[in-house]
Amino acid sequence: MKKVFLFVVAVLFSTVTFAQATWNVDKAHSHLTFTITHLAVSDVDGTFKEFDATISASKPDFSDAKFSFTAKAASVTTGVEPRDNHIKSPDFFDVAKYPTVTFTSTTITPTSAGHYTLTGNLTLAGVTKPISVELWYRGTITNPMSKGPDAGFQITGTIKRSDFTFGSKFGSPLLSDEVTFKASGEFAKAN
Repeated sequence: MKKVFLFVVAVLFSTVTFAQATWNVDKAHSHLTFTITHLAVSDVDGTFKEFDATISASKPDFSDAKFSFTAKAASVTTGVEPRDNHIKSPDFFDVAKYPTVTFTSTTITPTSAGHYTLTGNLTLAGVTKPISVELWYRGTITNPMSKGPDAGFQITGTIKRSDFTFGSKFGSPLLSDEVTFKASGEFAKAN
């Protein structure tokens, strides 16, 4: 009887372990961009060159997914070196004091097939605030190169600089308070 009990426990444990999967971002096929409006007439785009992200989920539709993202603040670029140096300064990212930008999800709520509202905590320049973003699960395919499953996601949202006291010396209309962002990611199943 004891052997049967141990066998059942082992089977249940292996099922639970198998069901929970970690997915790692494929950096070569992923990006995070943001847009801010300058002088109320022109949009300026930026991106982070160095980042990492993982997803943990047990359901095939990712309806129970937990997302974690970290970007190296000093890797931010807008394509204009003097501007990049300024936004890395204490006026904005303050990369020497706050080297990372992070997001960790807390809840995921379905809105329609493959679409969710993802809520979590964003930490930007040392300030952590809850935000909600739109998540689109684009599907899972078998990667012809790795032969493993890859899943695609797109996240879009808007934050207010004032919520994070980010660039507080530069009010509207010099720089818009709202910053929009878009993240597109391809994730490979790790286990």
